[in-house]
Amino acid sequence: MSPAEDGWWAGPGLPAGQDYAFRLDGGGPLPDPRSPWQPSGVHGPSRTVEHGSFPWTDVGWRGRELAEAVVYELHVGAFTPEGTFEAVIQKLDHLVELGVDALELMPVAEFSGDRGWGYDGADLWAPHHVYGGPEGLKRLVDACHARGLAVILDVVYNHLGPEGNYLERFGPYFTGRHHTPWGKAINFDGPRSRPVRDFFIENGLMWLRDYHLDGLRLDAVHAIVDDSRPHIVEELAARVHDLGRRLERRLWVIAEEPSINPTLLGYGVDAQWNDTFHHALHVLLTGERSGYYAPYGTVADLAAALREPRSLGLPYTRFLAYSQDHDQVGNRARGDRLSQLVDGGRLRLAGALPLLSPFVPMVFMGEEWGASTPFLFFSDHRDPAVGRATTRGRVHEFQAFGWRAEDVPDPQARSSFERSKLDWSEPAREPHRGLLGWYRELIRLRKTLGGVPLEVEEAEDRLLMTRGPVRVSCDFAKGRVHVEAASVPGSARRTDTG
Repeated sequence: MSPAEDGWWAGPGLPAGQDYAFRLDGGGPLPDPRSPWQPSGVHGPSRTVEHGSFPWTDVGWRGRELAEAVVYELHVGAFTPEGTFEAVIQKLDHLVELGVDALELMPVAEFSGDRGWGYDGADLWAPHHVYGGPEGLKRLVDACHARGLAVILDVVYNHLGPEGNYLERFGPYFTGRHHTPWGKAINFDGPRSRPVRDFFIENGLMWLRDYHLDGLRLDAVHAIVDDSRPHIVEELAARVHDLGRRLERRLWVIAEEPSINPTLLGYGVDAQWNDTFHHALHVLLTGERSGYYAPYGTVADLAAALREPRSLGLPYTRFLAYSQDHDQVGNRARGDRLSQLVDGGRLRLAGALPLLSPFVPMVFMGEEWGASTPFLFFSDHRDPAVGRATTRGRVHEFQAFGWRAEDVPDPQARSSFERSKLDWSEPAREPHRGLLGWYRELIRLRKTLGGVPLEVEEAEDRLLMTRGPVRVSCDFAKGRVHVEAASVPGSARRTDTG
């Protein structure tokens, strides 16, 4: 390669399907930081991809409106026994029948080993080889669009994983000026940061352009440190929406932050994950008050979470609401879902509130039938030191919740991953079948409401949420919910559960 301006190096182009690697200062070989495919994992050679050769069939796809969507979050590896993009395609009819409008994929960028949550990605431009690589992801997105489903990808721009992360060898991608829970921060605002910002912005645009994805979910933006202006999130959101205009497709940027942040919304993101609603609801359903649940415990807390956007003058459709997600299930010692913590009446209550609220609702995979399988934290680091550190870190993290070390399954054990896979025989039998029918009816009912405003009334153990003709009456002491929809065509006058 030959040196070019601003520290760049240039070389000849390579044909599609060519394996290659870099040697720096006599070392290596190292994978390409912008590798589009890592067929042998994070330490192996990169492989070129010709994105223009895929036979897309979604030429007329223009996207969906997030404000009208029901989102379904899934982990590709644990969603099916096979754990591949292709296997997800085989389950799309289930999602269409459920009534969801968008899939949110947990991160798929290449990470170490064969299994993991994906938040420790090392090759941010390459779809994980075990899932099916670039071709598999394109086939999944194309199949989703054929069924009217949008696809959101969870991307991690606050850190890279500890194994296979060679990025710092190639330039000033990290800085000691700021620190994060994972160590050095990404250099978004220091000397020579312009190419670093471009690396991450162009990565986001690549997923939307080359894989036809409909949106990005930005992981933990509160851990993205940037003292410059515009903030990297603001610049990324602007570039995404500009790309959407050029492609004539509706593209979304969704950001994760623990509580409502009007500044973040001012950056131009379309919506934000909002944990406040989840935490208030979870405590009322389970009685748990440890760790970050400690500030919650009353129906008034939940009512306040429901009213908060209106009190701030913000549209409800700029926030996602959920009773379960990958973090709130998987960041428990045993990965237990609500279905392992509460009875059937409370499960129905947990579905009714977010799905009939004016927020954009999100369902976590298997929630709709009360899956009995846990969703544990799992990893497959091949570096023994990284693997041991991961195991120790999980034990330390759970001490705040009062869990003992022996209660925490080893994330490195393959059994932690295998136990987390959904059991697809469950939806056909009770009590799972009944809960699945409840979720389908709630989603159908939601789609009759449109932009109907919200009214909330609360008492000591009760909450009444009203949206036009639909009344959701919750009794948290008894674990019962009553949904009335008398004037909505095709709806039962009253549904009692307990």
